[in-house]
Amino acid sequence: MKIYTKTGDKGTTSLFGGRRISKDDLRIEAYGTIDELNSSLGLLTNFTSQESINDQLVDIQSYLFVLGSNLAADPENNTIKVPAIEEAKVKLLESWIDHMELELKPLQYFILPGGNQSSCQAHICRTICRRAERRVVSLAQIESVNLELIIYLNRLSDYLFVLARFLNHMEGKHEVYWKPS
Repeated sequence: MKIYTKTGDKGTTSLFGGRRISKDDLRIEAYGTIDELNSSLGLLTNFTSQESINDQLVDIQSYLFVLGSNLAADPENNTIKVPAIEEAKVKLLESWIDHMELELKPLQYFILPGGNQSSCQAHICRTICRRAERRVVSLAQIESVNLELIIYLNRLSDYLFVLARFLNHMEGKHEVYWKPS
């Protein structure tokens, strides 16, 4: 099977279910940003040496495919079967956050993104996640979107922020506090 189909050469793409829409449709922008986040998380796994963190990141990457498939399914076609969005995945993120925060000093100031390479990449993932969340929220204003999808992205950005702090902590890097002028 060839990777190129030429069906998108005129600026349209197909949703699951066959309906064609413009490649700049908000739905495509939403799941495209989730795909971008997934790729960025893949890069992050190359910068972390902790197996437990990488296992978490791979779990997140797999679940982002679930979110993307839900967004890529034609909402007008009720026969499309996609994996379920699970509330338990939000709870899992929260447990990982809680576990990392046990080792971190309580946050008292805004911090500047930075530190070691893995922490910087986690911050980049966080900002992409926030953009994905904004895109899905925008889509939800005009079409029905499962609220759990938005909640997951919100909690994932929290996870990525704490992960960035945790990765710096594990390497003994000090956080740089934002000092307003």
